[in-house]
Amino acid sequence: QVQLVESGGGLVQPGGSLRLSCAASGSIFSIRRMGWYRQAPGKERELVALITTGGTTNYADSAKGRFTISRDNAQNTVYLQIHSLKPEDTAVYYCYAELYIATGFYDSWGRGTQVTVSS
Repeated sequence: QVQLVESGGGLVQPGGSLRLSCAASGSIFSIRRMGWYRQAPGKERELVALITTGGTTNYADSAKGRFTISRDNAQNTVYLQIHSLKPEDTAVYYCYAELYIATGFYDSWGRGTQVTVSS
């Protein structure tokens, strides 16, 4: 079992920047990819970005250019840097970890951190 705890959300003005962090604990040896999803009010949860243990990244089209995902394997932490925030970035951002154990792949989720972009 893996626990994911997000931090770094909050209220930001349009054009501002934010860095989200997600610390993993527990059975960290089982973690493969990590990443971020977000869910805006009234919308489905959507992918923002993923990163492998080797540092290969994958971004949603909507996240290319303003979002940067990074990972510190030694600290079991994944980060999401967001620049030039827009009101439409307002959402709950969820940390994600893909786990692999003997019986297959599993998903693990954090509880989410709220990001609100407003003047």
